[in-house]
Amino acid sequence: MKKWQFAYIALFFVICLIPFAGMPFAKAETSAENRTLAAFPSVYTEQEGFNVNFLSDAGDYFQDHFAFRNELVTANALLNGKLLGVSTASGVIQGTDNWLYYKDSLNDFQGTNLLSERSLFNIAHTLSMMQEGLQAKGVRFLFTVAPNKNSLYGENMPYYDSMKVTEENNLARLVPLLESEGVAYADLKSLFESQEEILYHERDSHWNNKGAALAADYLMELLEKEHDSYAHETYTEREDFIGDLDEMLYPAALTPETEIYYDRIQTFAYVGEVESNFDPRITTVNPVKSGSLVMYRDSFGNTLLPFLADTYSSAYFSRGVPYQLSDVDTMAADTVIVERAERFLPEMAENPPVMEAPLALPSGEENTVAEDGVPDVSMALQGTVYKISGWISPEYLDWDSEIYIRLNGEMLYEAFPADVEAGESLRDTGFVLYLGAEKIPAGEAGLEILVEKDGVLNNIASLTVSAQVPATS
Repeated sequence: MKKWQFAYIALFFVICLIPFAGMPFAKAETSAENRTLAAFPSVYTEQEGFNVNFLSDAGDYFQDHFAFRNELVTANALLNGKLLGVSTASGVIQGTDNWLYYKDSLNDFQGTNLLSERSLFNIAHTLSMMQEGLQAKGVRFLFTVAPNKNSLYGENMPYYDSMKVTEENNLARLVPLLESEGVAYADLKSLFESQEEILYHERDSHWNNKGAALAADYLMELLEKEHDSYAHETYTEREDFIGDLDEMLYPAALTPETEIYYDRIQTFAYVGEVESNFDPRITTVNPVKSGSLVMYRDSFGNTLLPFLADTYSSAYFSRGVPYQLSDVDTMAADTVIVERAERFLPEMAENPPVMEAPLALPSGEENTVAEDGVPDVSMALQGTVYKISGWISPEYLDWDSEIYIRLNGEMLYEAFPADVEAGESLRDTGFVLYLGAEKIPAGEAGLEILVEKDGVLNNIASLTVSAQVPATS
């Protein structure tokens, strides 16, 4: 073997060994993909004995911790993104003209894997029940959807992801149901489509501060809440914003974008220590304003928060799911806003809020149709409430049937319609009902399940269930 060939082989192995050999010397890096890095596995633990997956777990650890990981990941992403126009990050779509999109929005963009009519009804009717329950307390309610970036600005989607099955995606099909259910809805998609200016970041999945101000103004107008509009407010532009998608794809070669900073001084203050506006629970106060707000939101609420906090005397912002509507009483709120990103609409069908079931007054005809129409039902104690959930055989209901539960042959309650897990599948004919623990003091309940169909209440199951009480350590 010639010397140059030997040197070439040696250099090859040295380069291959650098990620491993450099691990003790390279600094620990956080995950640019916003996930928890794998911990170094144990060979043996007293609880589980020998770890038969040690080699696989060690591989996962190395994949997350090898030296110069972010630099090498970025180099690979740049080669693929700039030369081939494809993304190397599973959660990111590489668009044209340096645009990036969130992969979870692809189904909405293409109109694939759509929710069933029943699932859409589950969302709309649950929101209607929330609204009705809050309005009975004198609380205003407003629901809004933050559009996916490619729903507004899809022209830079790559050609291989641009084929649409239908324009009638989940959001487009949900809006008419919200209207028929009487849900107070703020149509942000139409609002943003009416603007000539692009109000989302190119390398982030969210709107910019100007887009957030536009959305906040619109929400306050619909709620008829006195507020300071930002429509003509002066602002400063600074090229200092780093997008979440950019961090996921190019962690070591970030491209700052322009962000807008309004010149007006806001007067609200945070209560307690707040690390960022993405904290799960944030409370704010503003002594020069009036009213109290509870807002259930996701990451789009990060930039909405300052504008809304500056409008109310007190405000509580929660990312918790399911929504704990006891927050409204705790905060003595006069307004509730629910904001959900378009890509998270399917999750809304699976997570009805924790709210005491409303009493229902039976009217008209009631028939006993079956005794086995509910294959699965359970009751579990969760704090001070019982959660009763299950699913109904599809032949016993229509896509828009309401579901009721009679407790111990007496009081009739309406349950939230929901998509529930049944084994390894998800069924859109499910229901969830919350009752105060004092209503079932013995921990056992006789239940009759009734379904509204063609204007008639059909009794499809009568059964007794015992509470599943969580084990205490």
